[in-house]
Formats: sequence, structure tokens, C-alpha cells
Amino acid sequence: MAYTVINEEGFNYIETKGGKKNLLLLHGLFGALSNFSGILDHFGKSYNVIVPILPIFEMPLRKVSVSGLVDYVAKFVEKKKYKTVHVLGNSLGGHISLLYALAYPRKINSITLTGSSGLFENSMGSTFPKRGNYEYIKKKTQGTFYNPEVATKELVDEVFDIVNDRSKAIRVIAVAKSAIRHNLRDKLHDIKAPTLLIWGKEDNITPAFVGEEFHKLIDDSRLYLIDKCGHAPMMEYPEIFNGYLEKFLNEVTEGVPTGRNR
Repeated sequence: MAYTVINEEGFNYIETKGGKKNLLLLHGLFGALSNFSGILDHFGKSYNVIVPILPIFEMPLRKVSVSGLVDYVAKFVEKKKYKTVHVLGNSLGGHISLLYALAYPRKINSITLTGSSGLFENSMGSTFPKRGNYEYIKKKTQGTFYNPEVATKELVDEVFDIVNDRSKAIRVIAVAKSAIRHNLRDKLHDIKAPTLLIWGKEDNITPAFVGEEFHKLIDDSRLYLIDKCGHAPMMEYPEIFNGYLEKFLNEVTEGVPTGRNR
């Protein structure tokens, strides 16, 4: 299903308005709206699913940081007058979700993290060697997934365009370095919201042990590991991902203690 991007007072976003409960999706550093198509299609009619497009490439360079993006999300939620949200983040989006939850705990119904940064992550590095080499970028993009076919030509083209645009590349590096500086190990005990962790066992960027470490450090959390899956489970295994997410959201909404699954 195609969704219209709304432009409203400096915010670009998708909103399904399918239900009263708000499900806020935060994408990663190289994320695109297509990354969340499975979630939008599955939950769009039962939840108000919202995907703000993070202004990584539009913000002034001096403000490009994880903190700057958290501030953007806070202003967006305030602008839209959402009383509370279920927040879900992939990769950098997970990191932003955690920082937002720490800063605004009363706004959070639940947190879902998948391949989140915040503790440890591998990346393309602090520079982009061979950035003009399409095959190199293609291989790096395919490495995000267990099944390289998930990296469509459209997705590879998007990443290639980003890393070959000097202005965008500088911002990617700035945000990546900022994320490394914002390690959350000593703060995760302050997360009180029910938290769902969905991780690919073959994630090369935030390996499975990172999900296990989040699980240890966040009290009210449950962890699911998916076999033969990389850094974006919602893209590689949308049905399994949505099944875990739906069960979790139903339990949170009904007030059923989520407990620890392992």
C-alpha cells in the first residue's frame, strides 16, 4: 500500500490514522520508508502508525547528532499532540527511541528495538572508502541482511547516492560518531517501559550478543532471536516480526505483565 508523505510546518511524515493508539516508527541512518512497509501494512488499520522522516540530511551540520534527532522527535510528538506513543526503532532509530524514552518517560507506552545501536555497533566506518565503487556499496548494503536479495537495486541506489553526496556523507559520519559517544550502558536501568527486543541471529552490525546485553540491562524486557536473519528483521521476516510485535502490543495494552521470556 502506498502512503502519502505529509509536509507540515517543517515535519515530513506518514500517518495512517487507523486507530487511537499511536505507534511511532523511527528509521536508521540509511533507513527508508520502505523499511517499514510490512509494519505499516499490518498495523496501519488498527493503530495510528506514524513514521517521521528524520532530517539527517537537512539539519544544520552543527546540530547533526543523536541528541539533535531526539530533540526533533520530541518537537514532532509535541506538535502532533500525541499524549503517549508506542515507539519502535531500528538501528539508529532504536538508539533515538531509548534516549527519547529516558528524557520523556511519561510519553512512552512501550519500546520495541530491533538491531538497535546504543551499546555496540559495526558500521561502514568513520569514512567511506571506495565510495564511488557501486559494487563495493552494493556488497556493503547486502551485508546488512542474511539474504542479500532483500537489498533491492532501489535500496542500493539510495545508499550509493547518500555516500557519494559529500554533504550527506559528512552528516552520516557526524551522526555515527555521535552515536558511539552516546553509549547507554549506564542508563538502561532507568528504562521502565515494557520493552520488546527482536534481533537477527546473523546481524553483522549489531550482533545478537548486543540484543542479549540489552535484555540483561533493561528490566522489563523480552528478547526474540530470529534464525537466518540480519540487521533488519522487519524486512527479512515481516510475518514473524509482526507476530511478535502484535502479541507484545496486545499484552501491553491489556495490562498483562510482559515478564522476561528467557
